Amino acid sequence: MKELKILAVVIFFTAVVYWGVEPFAHSQMHPHVAPADYSFKDLEPSSKVGDASRGAETFINAGCTGCHSLNVAGMPAPMDNESASASFGVVPPDLSSAGAIYDKHYLAALIKNPTKALKVEHKFTEERPHPMIAFYGLGGDIDQEIADIVAYLQSIAPKEIDDKQVFADACQRCHDMKYDKLSSPSDKTALMAYMGTLPPDLSIMIRAKSKEYLHTFINDPQKQLSGTSMPRVGLTQKAEEQVIAYMEKVGDRKKAEREDLGYKLIGFMVIFTILAYLWKVKIWRDVH
Repeated sequence: MKELKILAVVIFFTAVVYWGVEPFAHSQMHPHVAPADYSFKDLEPSSKVGDASRGAETFINAGCTGCHSLNVAGMPAPMDNESASASFGVVPPDLSSAGAIYDKHYLAALIKNPTKALKVEHKFTEERPHPMIAFYGLGGDIDQEIADIVAYLQSIAPKEIDDKQVFADACQRCHDMKYDKLSSPSDKTALMAYMGTLPPDLSIMIRAKSKEYLHTFINDPQKQLSGTSMPRVGLTQKAEEQVIAYMEKVGDRKKAEREDLGYKLIGFMVIFTILAYLWKVKIWRDVH
């Protein structure tokens, strides 16, 4: 009976630490932030319905191909990676999958006002403009023209994209993933000057940060790290989940095996504890 009381005391204080002290400490080190917003309410979404055929013409006439490639439509990048890095600080993205992985309201806001959509107004000003030029329209209804461009990008985007490709399209322009032999196409020196620091390799980021943190951070970096140079990515919830799933696959390949081993270890400890208790009872019974 004495041993059971000691065990109960140990369990009690362990539970206090696990469910009381540890969550409190976590809340102090990681203050609560608002959850990820996949509707991008702050961007005042347009109610315009886009026309893909008009959008194809507008895309060309607006000069988008002066910076961006659209490989799915046979439009290659206008510059090599080194020249693009020197001009913009980072290689502009190919837009082949943009209509599928980015939220349509985010895309529209990005075309109209890049610094606001990306939430980097603290970094880029009139004196230091963002490399992406805002679209001022072609003389008609600018909101309709933007809606048409977005509709066009959605119409040519692939219906299914694997997790690795979503990561490559959304993140690889700045970040390496050395564990999977992926490197940013942007020149490192130009990228460092553009961002203020070299963006980290993401190979083990999934093990350094929780999934919840990553979801919030990717959706809106300013929530978790105010003043950061990392822009808001604007991914849909599905695309963001694919990015994190890929990061987990690369950076935590042994997760399933580790979790399975954990259950086995707990089972072993339970059985060992029971056997040890029964052995103790038998020994002390013989002594008495």
